Amino acid sequence: MHGFYWDWGHIPFWGGGFFMIIFWICIIFVIVFVLKNLLTGKHQAENALNILKKRYAAGELRKEEFEEMKKDILY
Repeated sequence: MHGFYWDWGHIPFWGGGFFMIIFWICIIFVIVFVLKNLLTGKHQAENALNILKKRYAAGELRKEEFEEMKKDILY
């Protein structure tokens, strides 16, 4: 230990390389998690819109109801 600097590289198993690997695993996990949620959310909105269009085409909804529900899904 020299002053305020402590070399983590001399401690077995807890060296700087170990923490660097954990750091990058965490970063990759966060990126994958965010991308998955963004893509899944968009996909769910498209599915909901398709269901709404089918209900409108089948005559289950009036035009006003369809437009209102469409706005809720897309915004």
